[in-house]
Amino acid sequence: MTLLDVQDLSVMFTQRGREDVRAVDGVSFDVSAGEVVGLVGESGCGKSVTSLALMGLLPEKGVKVSGRADFDGTNLLGVDQRTMRDLRGRELGMIFQDPLSSLNPVVAIGKQVTEVLARHRGLSGDAAAKEAEHLLDRVGIPDPRRRLKEYPHQLSGGMRQRALIAMAVACRPRLLIADEPTTALDVTIQAQILELLKELVHQDGTALIMITHDLGVVAGLCDRINVLYAGRVVESAARRPLFAEPTHPYTRGLLGSIPRLDSVRGEPLNPIPGSVRDLLPWVEGCAFAPRCERVIEACVEAPPALIGGSHQYRCVNPVLGRSAGPEHLLEQE
Repeated sequence: MTLLDVQDLSVMFTQRGREDVRAVDGVSFDVSAGEVVGLVGESGCGKSVTSLALMGLLPEKGVKVSGRADFDGTNLLGVDQRTMRDLRGRELGMIFQDPLSSLNPVVAIGKQVTEVLARHRGLSGDAAAKEAEHLLDRVGIPDPRRRLKEYPHQLSGGMRQRALIAMAVACRPRLLIADEPTTALDVTIQAQILELLKELVHQDGTALIMITHDLGVVAGLCDRINVLYAGRVVESAARRPLFAEPTHPYTRGLLGSIPRLDSVRGEPLNPIPGSVRDLLPWVEGCAFAPRCERVIEACVEAPPALIGGSHQYRCVNPVLGRSAGPEHLLEQE
């Protein structure tokens, strides 16, 4: 059963004297209970802005949000801030990208976790402290009773990220958004964080939106993947079809730029040329055209539509056939 249904979500930033910036441009996707859906793309493609819009965390001034985001029958984009504050923490949880800046540096970890429990579950005193200790233990923080008394700067990057996860799942939210939860972590801690998120989804039936720029990270975690570029979904498919037969040149480029341990020594990487700022407005054609090696005249004549059934792509000159890229990533599942 679909828990969150996002339809035609758009976010525009406005500033007097400057041209409006459309960070998210008609994004649509859905998430079911117990399902993991990935939002993938380079920095600046609109992934984090999408999550902040869903959580109601964008500033009120200078931002225009349109579309629908139906969460169990409630449009998250249309509720007032008081209702949204009640939903956040209890029904909706979010793991932010940078744990050091997301945690209050002058408040002990235990206080920050118990605040969530007091606000949404009515716990206080010893009951809140015991539950906070249980949460830290559940996310794999050693000696949780001692850690409750410590401050964010006293914890390692991995433990700070685990503390954020503990706060996000304290009320067992039905929808959890993880925004680059493994950024700046070493590969060992990264694998532990991903395994922890997978356990939370399976044990609690939580719907998870995984936001990342790394297709290697979502290979062993996501059920479905939406690839974003310049604020629009350019390819959407289940995990195996996407990795086995990526159709959009941008998706192929992301896969081809992933380093492989079994590659020949000295073999150069194959990055996508240019940067995410080298784009064409969607109203004029395909935004990826200035960086695409398969660009043809039709690419810059009109904006491409999202076509296909279970495997959708937004391209007039798609790459057909199986990929020669890193299908070995699927072995992580």
